[in-house]
Amino acid sequence: MMERRTFIAMLTGGLLAAPLAIEAQQGGKVYRVGWVTSGHLPFLANFREGMRDLGYVEGENLLIFERYTDGKAERLPGLLAELLHLNSDILVTSGSAATRAAREASTSVPSGFRHR
Repeated sequence: MMERRTFIAMLTGGLLAAPLAIEAQQGGKVYRVGWVTSGHLPFLANFREGMRDLGYVEGENLLIFERYTDGKAERLPGLLAELLHLNSDILVTSGSAATRAAREASTSVPSGFRHR
């Protein structure tokens, strides 16, 4: 039986990957995902697996830039600025503070969240 956390991570990955899948059919673009959470969580492995299942392979057509606040919410604006500077196509966040910060950092880059 699939754990709730695994299901949520896969669902989030699928929802975030949908716009990328449409564009992938149009060319050989490498997609950049900005990932910011409070710390290293097991969900990133599930996200990577879900993306692989959808045809996105790190180093081939997918790059994931990981940034961690280490429990310090005041680091969010700087980390998000880094991810935007790296031309992330989408921002994945964890928790309401990070999601709010991502939406404030950019209105042109889509952001999604994984609820704890």
